[in-house]
Amino acid sequence: MASNINQAIFKLVKRAEKQDTKYLIETFVDVGPLFTLLQNRDHQIIYGRRGTGKTHALSYLINHLQSEGHIPAYVDMRNIGSNGGIYSDLNLPITERATRLLIDTYSVVHDQILDYVLSNDESCDLSRFGPLLDELARSISEIEVVGQIEIEKTDNDSKSEKNELGLNASLKDVSFRSKSENSKSHVSINRSKTVGNTRHRVHFTTVNNIFSRLRTLMGDKELWILIDEWAEVPLDLQPFLADLFRRTLFSIRGITIKIAAIEKRTNFKITVESNYIGIETGADISSSLNLDEFMVFDNDPKKSRDFYQQLIYKHVNQLLTEEGTNFPNKETFANAAFTQILALEELVRASEGVPRDAINILIHSAIKADNDKISIPHIRIAAKNWYTTDKEKAVSARPKAKFLLRWIIDEVIGKLNSRAFLLSTETDDESIEYLFDNRIIHLIKQGISAKDLPGERFNVFAIDYGTYVQLINTTNEPKGLFQAETESGEEFVDVPLNDYRSIRRSILNVEEFEKNYAQQGIAAMGADGSN
Repeated sequence: MASNINQAIFKLVKRAEKQDTKYLIETFVDVGPLFTLLQNRDHQIIYGRRGTGKTHALSYLINHLQSEGHIPAYVDMRNIGSNGGIYSDLNLPITERATRLLIDTYSVVHDQILDYVLSNDESCDLSRFGPLLDELARSISEIEVVGQIEIEKTDNDSKSEKNELGLNASLKDVSFRSKSENSKSHVSINRSKTVGNTRHRVHFTTVNNIFSRLRTLMGDKELWILIDEWAEVPLDLQPFLADLFRRTLFSIRGITIKIAAIEKRTNFKITVESNYIGIETGADISSSLNLDEFMVFDNDPKKSRDFYQQLIYKHVNQLLTEEGTNFPNKETFANAAFTQILALEELVRASEGVPRDAINILIHSAIKADNDKISIPHIRIAAKNWYTTDKEKAVSARPKAKFLLRWIIDEVIGKLNSRAFLLSTETDDESIEYLFDNRIIHLIKQGISAKDLPGERFNVFAIDYGTYVQLINTTNEPKGLFQAETESGEEFVDVPLNDYRSIRRSILNVEEFEKNYAQQGIAAMGADGSN
């Protein structure tokens, strides 16, 4: 039986979009009030790092909407246009990149509405929908971005940009103007300069009117536009696309927009004096969800184990059922798949709140186990391999992030024997954000206040399991989340306390890291004889 289970685990597909709808529906595991919040009619941004389940949640939402008789239009921003790379090609003027992006995105929305109408000819009168959809197609083709911009690009991707946008509004025509400068200097040889015009010209009133009339034809059916992989849109183009949604769709009752994004890779708004282009979160979009927060489980080991046990059971049992084997519940499955419940708990610990990491580690564990049940040693080896092949490569691509990770490991694991640290909420560091986005450090609690540091608030981060798994069962193994100071001395605690005075030693000072990093740079310059 263990062999059959491991064979099924080998077949697990790690990305939700590679599975059919039926599989996604059967394997969805809700987390607290997540789906209840997701299915409300508010426009929302759904934040979450890669692997936290954004695409899976949207797929489940699509099925729910269809069962309710509504019209979901799913847009994967990775697949927009015949060649998505043109949107990031700085050799092209921003005018052309933005124009193509806006037209291609709304063309997908148009096509999905048309597909729905053609597939539901009994309830949708094509003679009434057809002319409106043709009118929408013509309006989309009139989207244009023209104006003035200057871009200087070097062969090592360094660049300096100077953007000028203006805001002029009439009944049917809107254009924008702002001024911003951003420069970076690097040594380079080849330089190219593109000069063009930038003005966002869309007949917002016309497009809004067409969608309003389409909604009237839909009757009780609501239109839900679900935008996935927003982070794939270049940052400088995101405000234009966001503004298009806001001005044409946000005000129409019965149309809901959901955007799945990575928080640190979004740029929803450009401020233009007293006005702005894009979406203002909290005003234009009334609420947002963060899947990373749902995956924390308030540091409750039982809640976390129950979620992952159900997640793994649903994924693997679905494949086993297709082959004629079936487990009645997650408990009997766990007993058949793992040598002991502690092995499952070790998998939960290794995943650090990221479902995709849990699936990947499980696959590697099953490979190691072969015909046997999965054990703790299998999971530890698999976690180390997954960290080395996936996450460590991402860190190596950023020298400063790599140095920061080593420094954190030395400070937190080496000196404190802990695996978590506190960071001021006012810290704004690109390397910290990079480590977080790549699932190497994990946010486990936000906005913690320390009684002996009034006015300051901290976030709690844990270091990824893969960074210290080789230290387990050695004298250097982390002994808990924090080294706490108590009346009887020092002890290690796994559950963060409300009174953070006891773990104030775990506050990480990024300024100290910057000094160390600068000193390393000076030492390196001296070693190679440069100055």
